[in-house]
Amino acid sequence: MKTVSVPTTGNEYIIGKILCIGRNYVDHIKELGNETPSAPVVFMKPATAVIYDGEQIRIPAYSQECHYEAELAVLIGNDGKDIPEAEALSHVAGYGVAIDMTLRDVQDRLKQKGLPWEIAKGFDTACPLSDFAAAATVTNPQDLTIRLSVNGAERQHGSTGLMINRVSQIISYLSTVYTLEEGDIILTGTPAGVGRVVSGDRLQAEIPGVASLTVQVA
Repeated sequence: MKTVSVPTTGNEYIIGKILCIGRNYVDHIKELGNETPSAPVVFMKPATAVIYDGEQIRIPAYSQECHYEAELAVLIGNDGKDIPEAEALSHVAGYGVAIDMTLRDVQDRLKQKGLPWEIAKGFDTACPLSDFAAAATVTNPQDLTIRLSVNGAERQHGSTGLMINRVSQIISYLSTVYTLEEGDIILTGTPAGVGRVVSGDRLQAEIPGVASLTVQVA
């Protein structure tokens, strides 16, 4: 059983669904040569993919190209179905930072065949995740900076203000498909600058004023 916490409130949550949004930043869409979607692109990671600050990413033997993708993570605190966009943020318990580890070679191969690519996104250790800042301490989730460095060199530096679909829109949309439950986590997409990591690399992801996370590739 995997859990996450909001230290300032003392609350701990059992992780439920991890719902992820792809292609939510225009520059990231361009760098991978993808088409801009007409609706949010949704995939899932299992809770077993989660690791915490100070732990290690283990790249599966079936991949030779593992990429990082730093993202704003949203923790659901109140259950909801068909949530109006105007009410969406009231369902948030906290905000954190995650790294969506992606086996790019595996993903590309499966996409070319028209097959699902969950094994490229949901492998063990594929979701490094921070603690969460209480939602009340984040005035505007669309005014946050996302940074990621590898071995001390900055690779990603973007703003949540550049999201195609805002956090409130994402929550509202997802709730039309899935009942959102306490402990569910939403990864909201990554800005440009993604790239490969190899054994020994040290990754630090940060959303200043919200959360930070450091992990290493085994």
